[in-house]
Amino acid sequence: MAVLVTGAGAIGMETAKRLAESGRDVVVADVRPVDPGEKKPERISFALCDVLDREALDRLVVAHEVDGIVHTAALLSTAIRVDPPRGVLVNTVGTANVLEVARLRRLRRVVVASSTTVGYTAFDTHDARPFEEDFALRIVSQRPASIYAATKIAAEHLSLVYHDLYGVDVLVLRYGAVLSAGAGLATSVPGRLLATLLAAGKAGREAVIDDPFLIWDGKEEFVDMRDCATANVAALDAPRPALRVYNVATGDWHSFDQFCDAVRALYPDLHVRLNVPLKGGFAGFPHLRPAPSEIRLAADELGFRAKYSLHDTIRDFAQ
Repeated sequence: MAVLVTGAGAIGMETAKRLAESGRDVVVADVRPVDPGEKKPERISFALCDVLDREALDRLVVAHEVDGIVHTAALLSTAIRVDPPRGVLVNTVGTANVLEVARLRRLRRVVVASSTTVGYTAFDTHDARPFEEDFALRIVSQRPASIYAATKIAAEHLSLVYHDLYGVDVLVLRYGAVLSAGAGLATSVPGRLLATLLAAGKAGREAVIDDPFLIWDGKEEFVDMRDCATANVAALDAPRPALRVYNVATGDWHSFDQFCDAVRALYPDLHVRLNVPLKGGFAGFPHLRPAPSEIRLAADELGFRAKYSLHDTIRDFAQ
């Protein structure tokens, strides 16, 4: 039996690596050819497959005797702003296709990647307690503030409905703001900020921030893509998950200045110039985060605890 990982981004590839190291066969599916490097990783194979093509997805599951799926394929906010309809299709219909194949083939488990951005519009009515998974949300006045968040909410509800109606064993993981190395830097908001600061620090020049999505007032939480991969594997194997939706975060949060200071631990002379005002929450969302995400249930039900702090992540990825 094998595990299918949809999406060959930073989290998908790291998840595949972790699964292969544990002795499992893994198929990584993406819409673009994947270059495995000079040496093909043991136990990992690659397939061209679009999650919007349900028949191709089904054939892949049958051919490789897949019994579990880790679904990370998605368009992030930056890509969605370029092509909104494509983002809606990939993030919602793509998830529905994964769930439908899992239903028809009676797969053991599906893990669906989501985001803590699904709760950002509820920040203004939440108190200072850790932000729980089952938070209160007014369906109209606190509707999603971005297409990305809307697609992630839709994917979460589709997942839970497929569990409730059809018995599909599916878990949803809400990642905090993900920091990644390599290709992931080009598309994620925190990845773009980190890449900008590291490049300036390494070159000994001023870092100029002129994109309002890259700064935030208050504090935000960040999570290492390696921790996201660890959480995916934990969710795939968790024996008795109850809630089925879990926050994947460190329990810490950081201001924009603290984020910059973490980079200055490597490049003490780094100077940052803001060409846009420090206003509103992270990634252009209107409200400030009232607290970090609750991480107790991920520990209790999945056995997951984040390993990497913000300083660890920046130090490692700078290399």
